[in-house]
Amino acid sequence: MKIDPNSAADLSAQIASAIRDSIVSGALIVDQRLPSEAELADQFDVSRPTVREALKRLAAQSLIRTQRGATGGAFVNKLSFEEAYPQQITTSTLLLSMNAVSFETACEARYALERSCAPLSAKRRSPDHLATMRAEIHRQGQPGLTDEAFCASDVSFHRALVDGAGNPVLSYQLAGAVEAMQPLMNMITFTARDRARIVALHTDIADALEKQDADATFDALKALEVETQALAQSVFAQRNLKSD
Repeated sequence: MKIDPNSAADLSAQIASAIRDSIVSGALIVDQRLPSEAELADQFDVSRPTVREALKRLAAQSLIRTQRGATGGAFVNKLSFEEAYPQQITTSTLLLSMNAVSFETACEARYALERSCAPLSAKRRSPDHLATMRAEIHRQGQPGLTDEAFCASDVSFHRALVDGAGNPVLSYQLAGAVEAMQPLMNMITFTARDRARIVALHTDIADALEKQDADATFDALKALEVETQALAQSVFAQRNLKSD
């Protein structure tokens, strides 16, 4: 593992990158103990605080874990897909908020990604996935449910649909689409939303999955996309009228 002391890049970031590359390449394996801070400081010819900062970066990415005691230290962590969800969601949220991505573009991407799960979800969804979706549909129909709670329920519904595909790579990739894009869409469309219509569309999706009908699931998701796009156009039109 090497760094370039003449590089303009932060030394702690270089060290973190070098250790991360060793983990990815297999030079450092899961549960292997990293050299001590002092040893790493000598190896990279930097101060211990610089090494400590590098280790904090790796811990924030769940690539290493620390243990106290005589046999403690920093160890290579086994990163799970579930542990990686927050980073994926945060990155997606930042990208959407910091870039001029139109609602139409985000909506198109979000539903295209989810429809890719339809055949697998129809085939593999478990009773638990269906039960979660039915519970969220029931919750969404409750009078007095706040917009925030409806949005959270909406996310849980679609999370169950995606996880029903039984593919952790797809679940990870779609974490940003569901947990970042879906709240954004809800935030924009909630003023024009007919909850009964959304509940009906969600029911169509759950019914299709229960029957293991991939085509019907695909069509129901497409109908939900059309509804979402129409709601957004209504909201944008009203805003334009007010601004004129």
